[in-house]
Amino acid sequence: MDELAKKVEGEQTRIFEFLRVPALSCVVYRLPAGARDMQAPHLEDEVYFVVSGRAKLRVAGEEREVKAGHILYVRATSRHSFFDVEEDLTLIAVFGASPSP
Repeated sequence: MDELAKKVEGEQTRIFEFLRVPALSCVVYRLPAGARDMQAPHLEDEVYFVVSGRAKLRVAGEEREVKAGHILYVRATSRHSFFDVEEDLTLIAVFGASPSP
């Protein structure tokens, strides 16, 4: 994990994809304290593992606090974003396969 965290160090929002296979992809995602998450809804289901930090997550209008150790599920096409990032937030995000056309 330390090696992945180094890929997203710094004062800006960063994302680094470290795995992509036909059925899923995985990224490490970092939001510095005070940052705004500008994600658009995804076509894939998504699972977040909160590695470190503290913030809030809004999914389809519902809000919840998140912190290290939390595992979060976001259904495909749901509007979602992290906000009120109190401590630098580092996440592992796992995206399911995109739906077939």
